[in-house]
Amino acid sequence: MSEKMLVTQALDERDLLVKKINDKIEKASFVDTIKPNEDKVYAKRIDKAEYAKEAETAYQQINDLVERYQKIDAAIVDSNAKTEVKTSYGTFTVAGAISLRSRLRGMDSYEGEADFEGKLKDKLNAEYNERVRFCDMKNGQLQSTAESMRLSILGRDTKVKDDKPLGVVDAYVKENTVELVDPLDIKKKLELLVEKRNILLTELDTQIKVSNATTFIELV
Repeated sequence: MSEKMLVTQALDERDLLVKKINDKIEKASFVDTIKPNEDKVYAKRIDKAEYAKEAETAYQQINDLVERYQKIDAAIVDSNAKTEVKTSYGTFTVAGAISLRSRLRGMDSYEGEADFEGKLKDKLNAEYNERVRFCDMKNGQLQSTAESMRLSILGRDTKVKDDKPLGVVDAYVKENTVELVDPLDIKKKLELLVEKRNILLTELDTQIKVSNATTFIELV
């Protein structure tokens, strides 16, 4: 006889089974000791026949629970591979959506190494800020040099009506000013990356929850 349940119910039961199975394994006793002149096993202090029955029952219960877990897990995996969810950035299977969400949050098996979008964002931001600082430093130094050149030409207290000599300084400043080369318009790219990431993660969370709450699986 088959059994139907929502994916949310299956996920809850699967989590419960993990706890229950581990608890039963921890508390079970499968091997003990006894002396020929005694009726009770050493650790459990119960009759040998009773102990044997308990051990067999515990072992069978654990295997039954593991089989139940495996059925539920396989049904969830199968459902996730077939059920689709839609986001503003495309359609994914639930399995694909979960995998993408884990990757973007650095919670996959690569421990963040596969969060390419995040790494790209950090690289763009770091390099942009570094180059802006470099420009500011170099141009600050240039202005100091230009000021020294002006003072050298004019003299600190001399007023010169003819500004032609100062044209040399202006030309020097113009030729040596450091400018940012930003073909990608990095600030805009950063805004788009952050926006896409935030929207996509929110949509993935929502769509996965909705799918789990509305999709049935069948245990045979």
